[in-house]
Amino acid sequence: MSPRSKNSPAAAKRKRRAPERGGRRPKKQTCEFCDRTGGRVDYKDVASLRRFMSDRAKIRSSRVTGNCPRCQRKVARAIKNAREMALLPYLGR
Repeated sequence: MSPRSKNSPAAAKRKRRAPERGGRRPKKQTCEFCDRTGGRVDYKDVASLRRFMSDRAKIRSSRVTGNCPRCQRKVARAIKNAREMALLPYLGR
């Protein structure tokens, strides 16, 4: 019998933990573009787009930046357009 089978004595001793109550929940981030510009993202606004890129010139995720899914897609497309126009680098410095 393998040690990972469901009928093993070790599996009977292990229990799942109950979820902790009263844990710290992070504050819900709001989408900056929806609040400030009404959802408009411009590829020529390089200063605002740089905040959504890492130091290695990778596009940061919406979990990190707090963008809504719609604006995150717009930001990613704007960064790619700005890279094509040579306004933003493909590689970090």
